[in-house]
Amino acid sequence: MSKALQHFKTITKHRHEVIKNCKKAGILWQGLFHDLSKYSPTEFLQGAKYYQGTRSPNDKAREELGYSKAWMHHMGRNKHHFEYWRDYSPKHKGFMKPVKMPLNYVVEMFCDRVAASKIYQGEKYTDSSAYDYFMAAKHRRVDMINEETSDTLEGLLFMLKEEGEEKTFSHIRKLIKEFRNDSKR
Repeated sequence: MSKALQHFKTITKHRHEVIKNCKKAGILWQGLFHDLSKYSPTEFLQGAKYYQGTRSPNDKAREELGYSKAWMHHMGRNKHHFEYWRDYSPKHKGFMKPVKMPLNYVVEMFCDRVAASKIYQGEKYTDSSAYDYFMAAKHRRVDMINEETSDTLEGLLFMLKEEGEEKTFSHIRKLIKEFRNDSKR
């Protein structure tokens, strides 16, 4: 099977897993539009070229090129990535700072991370997988993600680790309902 077909299957399987998670979280509509940019030529062609099946092709591209054009394209178009949420600081002219993400995108990021762990780890996946991955790189993200956003995501991943999917998604649905009610005011 060609690397392009394998990559297509992997991103589609991942996307479907995110859609399932988003449905459980009460944000199905968002899930239906999740990661559509991965099918664009900029992202898909690089993904197929560097496909390995066990990790993101963006990592392999970075090793060879020193950057990932697909990732830069992706994070600039998908609001469920904390890297999207950066802007110039009004207090420190000319400096970028992380901005707090709206809860619905933090929840989509949670759904994305859980799905990615399931796809890449396969049978080795546990409810602690996404939390462990997040925590392993926490020290590298300090100035890149808004502290409140990071704490919210970490809390959800920790809840998944400690209490499982059913309880975590039930909690998330309540948070989303409150978020929507607050947004209407």
